[in-house]
Amino acid sequence: MSDKELLIPASQLDSEAINARTRRGRIQMLLLLLACASPVIASYFAYYVIKPTGGKTNLGTLVYPAQDFNTAWLEVPTKGKWTLLIARPAGECHIKDEKCIEALFLMRQTKVAMGRESGRLQLIWVNTDGKPVDPEVIKAYDEKAAGLKIVGLPTNPRAKAEFEAWLNKEGAGQQIQLLDPTPAKMMYFPVTNSPKEFGNMKKDLEKLLKLNHKGENL
Repeated sequence: MSDKELLIPASQLDSEAINARTRRGRIQMLLLLLACASPVIASYFAYYVIKPTGGKTNLGTLVYPAQDFNTAWLEVPTKGKWTLLIARPAGECHIKDEKCIEALFLMRQTKVAMGRESGRLQLIWVNTDGKPVDPEVIKAYDEKAAGLKIVGLPTNPRAKAEFEAWLNKEGAGQQIQLLDPTPAKMMYFPVTNSPKEFGNMKKDLEKLLKLNHKGENL
């Protein structure tokens, strides 16, 4: 101990030592927290700042983070399958209703365009008003004719509210929604009759099916 330190009261020396240990402890804790959080920070930086090429789409809007889908909501299997889902009231979807028919047609043609991979993609129409589907629509777009499974909303009020909240997140309720095999909503597409946009939607799905081999044949 130096001569100067001999002149400092012992109580002051003890206090300074405690403060030094406290500062070291805080610094160590901060470094530990940064080390634990660094993967999360890096992923957010990569997604929002760098935006890698692999994250770009041709037409679809990426949902990040993906929005989990509760398999109990609908009476149709979704786990382990790539799914295009749309929600429309059957009472307003007639064969002459261009907006509704365009959506069903786009989904049907997208599945056909997947070629050998079409068996990995299922189509679901959620009938949101529970009314009978127009026989002419069924003839062209049911499961046998187009691979389109028509199901109703959940009957349980709580499950129905949860599904509708999930469906309408980000204002995507009228869009064609893509579920991955986990299942979770990871992308959605606008309804379009543009050949160019159809081609871009096809490219997005082809890329996903090629890069992600999950999803059993139906």
